[in-house]
Amino acid sequence: MAFTAADVKNLRETTGVGMMDCKKALTEADGDFDKAIEILREKGLAASQKKAGRIAAEGMAYAASIDGVGVVVEVNAETDFVAKNEKFVDFVKGVAATIAANKPADLDALMECKNNGTDLTVTQQQQEMVLVIGENIKVRRFAIYTEGVSVPYIHAGGKIGVLVNLETDLTAEQVNEAGKDVAMQIAALNPRFWDKSQVTQDVLDEERKIMMVQMSNDPKMANKPEQVIAKIVDGKLNKFYAENCLMQQEFVKDNELTVEKYLAKAANALGGKIVMKDAVRFEKGEGIEKKQENFAEEIAKMAAGK
Repeated sequence: MAFTAADVKNLRETTGVGMMDCKKALTEADGDFDKAIEILREKGLAASQKKAGRIAAEGMAYAASIDGVGVVVEVNAETDFVAKNEKFVDFVKGVAATIAANKPADLDALMECKNNGTDLTVTQQQQEMVLVIGENIKVRRFAIYTEGVSVPYIHAGGKIGVLVNLETDLTAEQVNEAGKDVAMQIAALNPRFWDKSQVTQDVLDEERKIMMVQMSNDPKMANKPEQVIAKIVDGKLNKFYAENCLMQQEFVKDNELTVEKYLAKAANALGGKIVMKDAVRFEKGEGIEKKQENFAEEIAKMAAGK
C-alpha cells in the first residue's frame, strides 16, 4: 500500500516522532497507518514522546572552541544528576561538534543536521537519548562565533557555560588565560552590559529617575541645592557603570584594576592586541519555570476522581 507525504506528516503529528522514523515505519508497515504506530511503539519511539511534555530545567551548559569555531550550547534534562551521565555528556559534546561543523542558522536548522559521527539527525539522536536515559532531553539554545578567538569556560560541571570572543593579533594559546579570566568574571557576576558604551539613554534616564526619587525621600537631601543633587546623581551613575558593565567592573582577581585595564595590561605584556568583541553566558534552566510538586494536592485530586 502506497503512502504520501501527508501520511508521514499525519503520523508525525499523531506520535510526535521524527519525520524520518515515521517514513521508515510507514514503509515497513506497507502504508498501514495503525501498523506504523504499532511499529513505532515497539521500537520505543512513540513512548519517548510521553516524556517530552515533562519539564526539563536541569542538564548542562557547555562551551568549547572546536577547530577555531566557538560554540556554547545548553541541553536540558529533568534531573541534575543526568549532567554526570557519560552518555548525556557525550551527546552534549556531539551537539557542540555538530554546531561547529555545520554552523546552522538557528535551532530548527541544527535539529535537522546529521549529529556528529552518526547517521542520525540531532532530533533523532535526542529521541534516542530520551529512551536511553529515561528523561525528557532537549537541546534548548546555542550561540556560535566563527571569527576571532573564542575562549570557553564551564563553571560547576555545566551549571554555567561562557564563551568570550576576542579580536586579537595573538595566538589562541597566548590569549587563553586572559580570555578565561574574563569568562570567569562573567560567570560569577553576570553583568548586564559588556561596556558602558552599550548602556542606552533610556536605561540611564530610568536610573537617574530612580536615584532622584531616592534623594527626594532622603531627609538629609531635602535642602540640598539642585546642582549638588545632580552631581551626587552623576557620581551614583558612575557606580552604576562599575556594577553593571563588565569592562568597568573591578577585576575579581586584582581589585586595583578594572577588567578593561586588566585586558590592556595582559595585551601589553604579550606584545599584542586583545579586544573583547562579545560574549555569551548560558546558565542551565534560566527562564524555565520549574514544576513545584504538591503531593497533598495530587492525592486530593486522585481521591476526588479528577
